[in-house]
Amino acid sequence: MKFKLVLAFSFWMLVMAVSCNKDDISFDAPSQELSFSRDTVFCDTVYHQVRSETYAVKVYNNEDKDILIPRIHLEKGASSLYKINVDGKPGHDFKDVPLRKKDSLYIFVEIAPEATGPEAIAEDKILFQSPAGEQRVVLFSVVQDAEFFIKSSTNPNIITTDATWTNNKAKIIYGDLTVDQNVNLNIQPGTKVYFHKNSGMKVLSGASLNINGTLANNVILRGDRNDPAYDTIPKNWNSIKMEAGSTLTMNYARLFGGTTGLELKQANATINNSFIHTFQEYGIYAVASTVNARNLVTNNCGESAVGIFKGGTHNYTHSTLVNYSDILSSYNRNGIFATNEWTNASGQTEQGALILNVRNSIVYSDRDNAVNFEQTPGQMFNFTFQNCLLKYSGTSEAGFPFENNVSVIQSVKNVDPLFVNYFVAQMNLRVKQNSPAIGKGNAAVAATVPTDIAGVSRTSNPTLGAYQYF
Repeated sequence: MKFKLVLAFSFWMLVMAVSCNKDDISFDAPSQELSFSRDTVFCDTVYHQVRSETYAVKVYNNEDKDILIPRIHLEKGASSLYKINVDGKPGHDFKDVPLRKKDSLYIFVEIAPEATGPEAIAEDKILFQSPAGEQRVVLFSVVQDAEFFIKSSTNPNIITTDATWTNNKAKIIYGDLTVDQNVNLNIQPGTKVYFHKNSGMKVLSGASLNINGTLANNVILRGDRNDPAYDTIPKNWNSIKMEAGSTLTMNYARLFGGTTGLELKQANATINNSFIHTFQEYGIYAVASTVNARNLVTNNCGESAVGIFKGGTHNYTHSTLVNYSDILSSYNRNGIFATNEWTNASGQTEQGALILNVRNSIVYSDRDNAVNFEQTPGQMFNFTFQNCLLKYSGTSEAGFPFENNVSVIQSVKNVDPLFVNYFVAQMNLRVKQNSPAIGKGNAAVAATVPTDIAGVSRTSNPTLGAYQYF
């Protein structure tokens, strides 16, 4: 009995000690300014009624004393489009927030706005008020109105009649969106098309996908994570699949950030003034297809910028087909891969004749070799490199001899094209003023593509690739 009394007494003494110790903590008013991990929170572009990802701001107490921050609040109060969570508590206005000496606390920020037009800016501030003065962290986001295409068990997500998408609303695709047989989908200048994770587009036989961007208003096709960090990461969505007998016309488009950009299966594609980059596997994956591309720029594709299977007819003129990557360094990273063969879904090998013409172009890589040809004996494999700059490591690796080859015309190998910046985060695939690509283009070929991807004339002294040096 005495032992139980002693144990109970000891327990209550411990509780009292802890309580007294807690009461002994004194929090003073701040005498210095707080510091922050960032003074501005740039939220990714968000869409009508879609919640953004959560962003964190750390608040630091640099003083040698525990402080109570008198007030932390959103400037616009309860009417703000933003939501904040201060040290684990949601709200918009917080009083007497404790912060121990030399310690920090987290403020989490997100936004789920109502759109008021095609595109607007949402701004607010987190205000910190104390005797040391008012401080602020700015909150900033672009808000877009959006139209959603959501595949579900009750909605197959199929466009069954001719349609035109304009730039008045962003297009957000969840799951596969299908363009039905013999239907035309036209995408107008400035339209932004966003694909959710594991989503894509399929264009069926006889259907047409017409992407009609302009120099001033490109069409953007990308994943729906708009934070700039995702601009340099592949596999955020799947691909655009063009089925047998379908037609793609793409002008002034920027396509990036998925598994494969364009999957063409016995399809026809005309691509002008477009940028395809940052795909886990291929920028263009073409099976027995016809591709005519002018002023095409590619970069940062795991297997190959252009992958050609089961032959087909391909023409690339004044194109910059390069492949530089850090995050995909374990992949092949070719500029062009071409073969007469293709393995179908049943595991059977199919073959086809190939015609490939690459003119006034740059095909380069940070690997030793940027071109890989695998010809099947007995199948036609006709190719021409005319006035091109190639990364080439030898016949066994590339699959063709470079010297004394009638198919390699006035071309050079293994001379650095000297791009301004080929890293994906700052990609600028123009060439520097001392580039060996300047003035090396064939004038007759250049006359067929008289302006470069930026609208600059190349009718004299044509530069290889999609950009004219001026």
